[in-house]
Parts: sequence; C-alpha cells; structure tokens
Amino acid sequence: MTTGATTRMTTTLSRPDGEGSVQVHQDPSMNIETGALVIAVYGKGGIGKSTTSSNLSAAFSKLGKRVLQIGCDPKHDSTFTLTKQMVPTVIDILETVDFHTEELRPEDFVFEGFNGVQCVESGGPPAGTGCGGYVTGQTVKLLKEHHLLEDTDVVIFDVLGDVVCGGFAAPLQHAHYCLIVTANDFDSIFAMNRIIAAIQAKAKNYKVRLGGVVANRSKDTDQIDRFNERVGMKTMAHFPDLDAIRRSRLKKCTIFEMEPTPEVEAVQNEYLNLARRMLESVEPLEAESLKDREIFDLLGFD
Repeated sequence: MTTGATTRMTTTLSRPDGEGSVQVHQDPSMNIETGALVIAVYGKGGIGKSTTSSNLSAAFSKLGKRVLQIGCDPKHDSTFTLTKQMVPTVIDILETVDFHTEELRPEDFVFEGFNGVQCVESGGPPAGTGCGGYVTGQTVKLLKEHHLLEDTDVVIFDVLGDVVCGGFAAPLQHAHYCLIVTANDFDSIFAMNRIIAAIQAKAKNYKVRLGGVVANRSKDTDQIDRFNERVGMKTMAHFPDLDAIRRSRLKKCTIFEMEPTPEVEAVQNEYLNLARRMLESVEPLEAESLKDREIFDLLGFD
C-alpha cells in the first residue's frame, strides 16, 4: 500500500464525526446504498465477534437470506468457520495486481461458505504501517464495482476490537445497526461503553444506530442488565459459555453444522431468533455512554 493510494481513496477529516475527531473518511460515493440490511458487529478483542458474526450469517442464510460477511481484522480469521479455510485477503489480492482493481474478478476475493454465505476478508496493512480503514474502503469499493452488493439481503461487518482505529470506525459509515458483543464482566462492558460513545459520534453524520447487545460466554447477565438499564441498551441474544461453541471453532464449522444435541439446538435457535429480530423487530436505541468513573462505580458487587 502506498501513501498515494491512500490519499486517492480517503480523506482525513477534522471534527465532522464528533468533537475532536480525526478519522479516515471514505469517499461518500462508496457508501452501501442497496436495500440490504447492513450490520456491524463490535466488541472487546477476543470476546467472540467472529464466532457471533459467522453463526449469525449462517442463521440469516437458514432464513433464506442472501448474506455477505466482511471480516475487517488484519488477522483475517472472521470467515474460516464458514469457508473451512483462511481465505486470501483483499489487500493481498490487490498487491498482486499492483492495486489495479480493474484486473480483479469477483472470484479472486469473494469466497462461498456454508449455505451460500459469501465471504470476504479485508485483511490489513502490516503492523504499524497503515490504516485498516483504508482496506475496508477498498473492499466496499471492489464490491460495488462488481455489483456484488445488489444481490445481497444482509451484509455483516465483523470489526476489529480497537476502538480508536480507523479500521474500527470505517464500517460505521456503511452500517444501519451495530450489535455489541460482551461478556458479563467489567472489562468487556467497559469496552462496550466506549463503543457506544463511538457510535454516538458517528450517528451525528451517518445512518448508523445502536441495535443492541449480544451477551456471550456468560452464564449470568446481571452486570450487563445493570449497565443496559442505566444507559438505555437492550440485550438481543444470550449465549452461555458452552463447550459446543468452542468445539465448533476447533472443527472449523458453524454451530449449524454440529451434531444435533439439546445444547447445540438451543444455540442454533438463539441465533435464528437473533436473525429474525434484526430483520423484523430491531429498533434504534438512543443509549448514552457513561464517563469512565461512572461505569467504574456502577459495576460490581455490593
């Protein structure tokens, strides 16, 4: 990736996306403007965003929807349970043609996964050398150039966990709703609070809105419930810390491909119910993030 290429595709803006904001801003002509429902999945690093995204993509496909999942992390591990492989990234493919996008075909960077889910891994520049937001923008640009968004019902962005990174912010310029994955603990709820603040800032200038919370890897939800009540969030789905989910990752498959057991079927149904809620009954939430000291005092045991 060259500085010139970055300059052509993006502009650094000061303040429009919130007080003091300096973000990589994508060309407005590259916004996703089809009738597809666009969801961005956020959360603390390691909280299970890719597992949630892939199983949610599979659930949408089970409901008969045409789904596209875009992994936005340089680790490019978002879609491997759908495709059964670590697929080449957009940035890797672009480098092979010296960033001449006209030389690429859809099959060079879009890979079919479980039940027809279309999978793309944006990838990212080498550590410390560039902005992930640029790569997300290039990915959307390629998808639009090849008219791949026109035949899609649902687009899911699986977003990296770094709240201040341009790669974190870029999908917010395309999404209708954000789902935040969290566990019932201080660290992941603290990160969720920061994510809410970021989405608040973006919502001033973009269509993106908060869709709700996915409680993950947690038997209980008392701390999540306390936070939600205070700030105006809503839990859309709850996945306990189940061995079946862990094993599905090791088997490189979605939960819908696991041997049916009562535990597996319960998880499958929860993902299907989440997909239905996002299609039929999701409402934008007007949550208000807390100051760091406020959330520190709010959470915990008496």
